[in-house]
Amino acid sequence: MISLPQPDDLASLVLRTDFTDDAAWDALKMALHAWEGHGSATFVSEPHYAGLSLQELVDADNAASHENKLTYLFLADATTMTDGERPLLAVDLTHEPGRTFRVPPRWYADVSANLTIANMDFAEFADAADRSGTYRGFDGD
Repeated sequence: MISLPQPDDLASLVLRTDFTDDAAWDALKMALHAWEGHGSATFVSEPHYAGLSLQELVDADNAASHENKLTYLFLADATTMTDGERPLLAVDLTHEPGRTFRVPPRWYADVSANLTIANMDFAEFADAADRSGTYRGFDGD
């Protein structure tokens, strides 16, 4: 069983699970930085996380000790690496384990900050996602 890494204090975990394109990973980090989301992310790029399924993530979090459990995380998966918008996959690990929505870098900082301080729940963002399952702000910008 894998164990999930821990994010830095007041930061969200951005876990890379696709290792097919290093330039795309760098582009994602640059995009997050451009939207002031870089400082609110703990980036983990370790090949032993390659190809993890949602169920494996949920199971790993369930197996973690209470102090090491995560509430949510963001995956840089194959879609993130191949889609020009670089949408991360937000994954709920607590209330509805395995529930997801996509979040492009433009909205990452807002989502991350609100989830980190528990100002808003994962479901509020997931429920505001568009038909494609992508969160684009509450006004759908």
